[in-house]
Amino acid sequence: MATWEHFGEIANGAQLAGLDAVKLIGLIVKAASTARMHKKNCRQFAQHLKLIGNLLEQLRITELKKYPETSEPLEYLEDALRRSYILVNSCQDRSYLYLLAMGWNIVYQFRKAQNEIDQYLKIIPLITLVDNARVRERFEIIEKDQCEYTLEAEDMKVQEVILKRDPCKHDTIVLKKTLSRSYPSMPITEAIQKENEKLQLELQRSQANLDVNQCEFIQHLLDVTEVVAAESLSEKSSPTQPTKKLEHSHSDANSDKEHSEKSYIKSDEKQSTSR
Repeated sequence: MATWEHFGEIANGAQLAGLDAVKLIGLIVKAASTARMHKKNCRQFAQHLKLIGNLLEQLRITELKKYPETSEPLEYLEDALRRSYILVNSCQDRSYLYLLAMGWNIVYQFRKAQNEIDQYLKIIPLITLVDNARVRERFEIIEKDQCEYTLEAEDMKVQEVILKRDPCKHDTIVLKKTLSRSYPSMPITEAIQKENEKLQLELQRSQANLDVNQCEFIQHLLDVTEVVAAESLSEKSSPTQPTKKLEHSHSDANSDKEHSEKSYIKSDEKQSTSR
């Protein structure tokens, strides 16, 4: 199954190492403001982390690091925030088609990230035991702030098109419009080329990780870009020319989609390919 565990290869670890929780939250908030995909999820996640950052600032995080009983839980929290930064930043940097196709998997990662961060926050002794009304109030607000991470209806429709084995002419038109919105300053041919380059990087990472299923999944997305490119060329030369069919199966792409959706949006299981 495709996962996001290899995101560490993308981010510059040296830039994140040594940053405390408040500074990491600041980076996440900034990255969320420039996200191209999962914009609502990124904004919700960033807003939740702002609440945590305000609490940590009030508790003077540098003081917390002086004591073993609080420094160790803070380290766990900071590790979780580094992973969260990579997740949010990837919603801006990675292939748009990849982000769409992996939609429910990413939604799951947002839910997992918030739960993990909140759990680490609870085990910091000073936060749970401090006798300060203002601190307790802020902590209760954080506990009640349970965000609803999901995939937008429009993105679900495009995701369904992306995962089709043989897209029709209407499907390629939908994909062209989607890519044009994602790359507003580029002609469609350049946008397709950009997506192809990003997907080639994804393929190289998957090959390096010996992830066969993920390689086949990404190859399907590369085939999708070829279909859109072929349709664009056919419109210039011969509008009636039939659309090129995909040669590669996307059964693994549907398998990953089925895995990520079935626990969260059961009503969407029908989108997965039957085995």
